[in-house]
Amino acid sequence: MPEELLRRRFEVRGHDFENAGERSAEVTAILKDLDIDPGIILRVGVVAFEAEMNVVMYADRATLTFVLNDDQIVVEMADEGPGIPDIELAMQPGYSTASDAMRDMGFGYGMGLPNIKNNSDGFSLHSEVGKGTRVYSMIRLE
Repeated sequence: MPEELLRRRFEVRGHDFENAGERSAEVTAILKDLDIDPGIILRVGVVAFEAEMNVVMYADRATLTFVLNDDQIVVEMADEGPGIPDIELAMQPGYSTASDAMRDMGFGYGMGLPNIKNNSDGFSLHSEVGKGTRVYSMIRLE
């Protein structure tokens, strides 16, 4: 069992485009201060940012939990939102339900969930329509 070295929880507000990306920036700053390998920081940053943006775009609120263990980093986002009716479809690169307004802001190109999965060594996604979604990502430190 990995030894937990650090755990942080961050609240993320849905539809708060003005502050979008701040929580993922906090996570990467923590990792930089701990002198974690830059390649791992990049992967964790992509995972946290994409998960955060999905909350900002679609959910009401969420909790981002970041855990540093002696051999891995876990990022988990649990939101209260509409849920994902078709996970298989949502995982396809380029598929998006983003509004035109979101696209005009530069978001919603359907790469968020695929980017999270591609930057993870372990990944799971659970969603219930009308309740919310939980995204789990694990990234090994070696």
